[in-house]
Amino acid sequence: MSNQRDRIIIFDTTLRDGEQSPGATLNGDEKLTIARALYRLGVDVIEAGFPYSSPGDFEAVKSIAETVGTEDGPTVCALARAREQDIKAAGEAIAPAVKGRIHTFIATSDIHLEYKLRKTRQDVLDTIPKTVGYAKTFTDDVEFSAEDATRSDREFLYQVVETAIAAGATTINLPDTVGYTTPEEFGALIRGLKENVPNIEQAIISVHGHNDLGLAVSNFLSAIQNGARQLECTINGIGERAGNAALEELVMALHVRRQFYNPFLGREPASEEPLTNINTKEIYKTSRLVSHLTGMPIQPNKAIVGGNAFAHESGIHQDGVLKNKQTYEIMDAESIGWTSNRIVLGKHSGRNAFSSRLRDLGYELSETEMNKAFLRFKDVADKKKVVTDWDLEALVHDETQQAPNIFALELVQVSCGDNARPTATVSIRTPTREELTDAAIGTGPVDAVYKAINRVVNVPNELIEYSVNSVTAGLDAIGEVTIRLRHEGNVYSGHAANTDVIVASAQAYINALNRLSAALEQGNKLNPQTATAVQ
Repeated sequence: MSNQRDRIIIFDTTLRDGEQSPGATLNGDEKLTIARALYRLGVDVIEAGFPYSSPGDFEAVKSIAETVGTEDGPTVCALARAREQDIKAAGEAIAPAVKGRIHTFIATSDIHLEYKLRKTRQDVLDTIPKTVGYAKTFTDDVEFSAEDATRSDREFLYQVVETAIAAGATTINLPDTVGYTTPEEFGALIRGLKENVPNIEQAIISVHGHNDLGLAVSNFLSAIQNGARQLECTINGIGERAGNAALEELVMALHVRRQFYNPFLGREPASEEPLTNINTKEIYKTSRLVSHLTGMPIQPNKAIVGGNAFAHESGIHQDGVLKNKQTYEIMDAESIGWTSNRIVLGKHSGRNAFSSRLRDLGYELSETEMNKAFLRFKDVADKKKVVTDWDLEALVHDETQQAPNIFALELVQVSCGDNARPTATVSIRTPTREELTDAAIGTGPVDAVYKAINRVVNVPNELIEYSVNSVTAGLDAIGEVTIRLRHEGNVYSGHAANTDVIVASAQAYINALNRLSAALEQGNKLNPQTATAVQ
């Protein structure tokens, strides 16, 4: 393509804003795993994190820059508030990437200026040249965001954007930080920028938006019609509060309706050239990966990647689809990489067949991880007649997940019945390698298990969510358990899969406790949306 204005740049912030979802905290290895998947997906920019927030986030961004920040890889971006310490950390973290970007921001709405920053409009205008200029000493690719742009005074916003571009910003981002705007308003905001900022053609217009009113994707599509060329989104739409605009929904809307959107990008309506660089066949795998590693299940009716997205129960619909898919389906399931839940392996399958199938599914495992996953596969295959792709995904994620290994579950045993008091016994290996055993009575078997675990680990927490999902149909299905714990206002998630739901429940709880314990040891990291310091 001739330039970046006749296509849509996909800026993925799953590893930054998406990770700010309650309980979705990722460690460095998990971030790197997702970054590799985003590379395969074909995103243009990966916002890898907020390096100043913690040493762990700094190292994660640096590792991603080293690993996927190659010549043919995506731009690796780091977030920084409008202060030199943040920008310096961001610049050093992205240094290994061939293409690195610093994304610096400051709030511009009056409500944020008064209550969050305690700054005047002039203070903001004075800060921008200093911070954008400083970012330019690390990289030529600098993005500037006017936080809470959709609630900012328009004339002031025009001044802010003009100042940022004059200082060297090459991308201007307009965030709908609180999910307040509507499609018509967002489109008008983009038009206003193009009509009132004299140097706007020197920068790419980007949009970032939250889904508090369920309008994020619609807002972005309106922004495209009015000149926005970069979309900041996340896999599965995860993020603060109600989440962000969902990458898969935006990409497939542009894919399915490209004849409608072509003219807005200066193309002939009939052009079949993709509007993004995304490899759509990687969407489903990436969605599942992010769901597993963040412990955030995908709702069945979620657009594009939900379990019911290509399901038909109505007899009329079923009849139509059997005759011609296009009667009730506007896209093929295969176009997002969603293959049928076919039988692929069994208990007689060997290691080579197992590893080959995992590669087909997009998994890159180390020798150690492959050995662990294969042993787990053989165990599952002995309990199930057949092992499907979905089963493989569940057991691989469960066996290779990189949650901190502080406490280890050695044994779980329960006794329950309609006329018995549910009792659980657990044995747990502590960080000192000591194995401790305890028992407890609960209102049910899972409650008894959790009470017994709490007696051993002695880490205060509040269980706020417990969910069980069947990976496939049938009595021998693997059960996936996701739980969330709260401690001092922070949420920590745990995820596990097993043919025994009680075992999966115990392991998920241990995983969440390990994340909580690791956070207590390391200290909580800064959240850029609530931190207020500026120069």
